[in-house]
Amino acid sequence: MAEPCSRGNMAPMPIPDYDRIKRQLVHFYDADVGHRNSAVKAGWKVTERAWFLDELRKAAAHSLLEVGCGTGQDCLFFMENGLKVTGIDLSPRHVEVCRGKGVDARVMDLSSLDFPAGSFDALYSLNTLLHVPKKDLPAVLGGLKPVLKPGGLFYLGVYGGGDVEVIGDDGERFFAFYPFQAYSDILRGYFTIVSSKSISLDPADPTQQFHSFTLAKEA
Repeated sequence: MAEPCSRGNMAPMPIPDYDRIKRQLVHFYDADVGHRNSAVKAGWKVTERAWFLDELRKAAAHSLLEVGCGTGQDCLFFMENGLKVTGIDLSPRHVEVCRGKGVDARVMDLSSLDFPAGSFDALYSLNTLLHVPKKDLPAVLGGLKPVLKPGGLFYLGVYGGGDVEVIGDDGERFFAFYPFQAYSDILRGYFTIVSSKSISLDPADPTQQFHSFTLAKEA
């Protein structure tokens, strides 16, 4: 869902209530739906997505849940490559656009998923969990795990590099950023890390990173 603002204008702050954060996210993304629907995906994101598709093929995965599906570009990619895809997003406008493209998209809060246990062979989430306050991340990860089948794969990508919780310079979106090792340590409490890396987005600024994880649920 997210494409962060320039971090140069971000500052640490008291953390708002998570429900307030969600309302602000809906307001921002509903208003920004046109821009996001027409945006061209960065090359490194395309590479990450294609790599995960290869992993899904090796695992003979058939069903995928995208957590934070935005306007559906990634959902369509996986659908066009043979997967049965469901997308969820907080933004009703995002979901409306997705459905217009033929995506099975639903307005749903990732912290209260409404799917039976073991519903999906795979999960995919690109820059969505960075909107979760640090104190709430364990509960969110714990809620995602049950909907994944045993042995299933989970691609989780988030911007990171710093160690701070902030409101972006748009004045609405909350972001939680982690150092790579700290985020890795949290994830190990819920999933097996199959592969991981940190991509530098600005060699001159070590805080400008993207953390990429392929995770697995124990069989």
